[in-house]
Amino acid sequence: MRNKFTIILLALAVLAMLGQGLQTCNIFSGNEKGKKTPIASSTPTPPSFSDAPVPDFNADSAYYFVKKQVDFGPRVPNTTAHKKCSAMLTATFRRYGLTVIEQTFTAPHYKGGTFNSVNIIAQYKPEAPKRILLAAHWDSRFAADKDTHDTLKPIDGADDGASGVGILLEIARLLKSSPPDIGVDLICFDAEDQGNDDGENQSETWCLGSQYWGKNVHRAGYQPYYAILLDMVGAKGARFMKEGISMSIAPTTVDKVWGLANTLGYGNYFVNILGPGITDDHVFAARHAKIPMIDVISLPNDGDHVFGSYHHTHNDNISIIDRDVLKAVGQVMSAVIWRSVTPPAAIQ
Repeated sequence: MRNKFTIILLALAVLAMLGQGLQTCNIFSGNEKGKKTPIASSTPTPPSFSDAPVPDFNADSAYYFVKKQVDFGPRVPNTTAHKKCSAMLTATFRRYGLTVIEQTFTAPHYKGGTFNSVNIIAQYKPEAPKRILLAAHWDSRFAADKDTHDTLKPIDGADDGASGVGILLEIARLLKSSPPDIGVDLICFDAEDQGNDDGENQSETWCLGSQYWGKNVHRAGYQPYYAILLDMVGAKGARFMKEGISMSIAPTTVDKVWGLANTLGYGNYFVNILGPGITDDHVFAARHAKIPMIDVISLPNDGDHVFGSYHHTHNDNISIIDRDVLKAVGQVMSAVIWRSVTPPAAIQ
């Protein structure tokens, strides 16, 4: 299990009671010892995907963007690497013509002290009312607490953080080269991976950036047609089950995205299996912003390691990143954008 996240077996039982038309639901977090956490949500009905052409997602380019983040070193808030990476992300999004909001905030670390953090919100066609949201977290963990050596040292977080952001950066490039007629928001949440795995009621120590954004959404009345979180989407052996909380709050979106992946030939990655519920950034987007975001997160079940043996260790480095996995996820996310457009956008 990804210690910061909680497998929520109880949520799976809730699915039988939930219909696609419901506007509210309850999420049960094991970290909260069965405490009910109501999440009310409403969103425009997501459009059906068309057969519109989709630009080619360049896995080599996405890999470059992953490596560029990792090369700064561990991106822990309050560090030089964190500041340099933040500047690179903002500059890259702006170079591709997106309007960027740097949402700065401070958040307490459970070990003491304060994180100086920033959510980076890149907007394509910010004036467009019809919008799609893709998100990932860009920080990396402050300690290799699952490793057998150097457990107090921070990790590179090549998959756990950088992979999702690398896909967002490549999509930003595609938005400039093959502009679709729909609004797109690419959000890089900060301070997601710094929480406490021990003790009760620790879930609030994680996902600090999405908690802040959910309470301070960047535009009034914001309700995208699709809201999708990418987390750990680049490692060898990745497998994306239908995550339990996503299925409880946005089953139609999950089914549409997984169906699209199958249509594109990526059913071997996006498997039609109901997975456990994971406390991730999408939970707080739903809880605080009332946006039913789904989570695309790898659950390879590598022996005793639900998230892979590299998770929260120094092995989460650039050597585990697989271009084929980046391609699969990136091409599906590109199709979500370009095939949501009516009429189809011209691909240049």
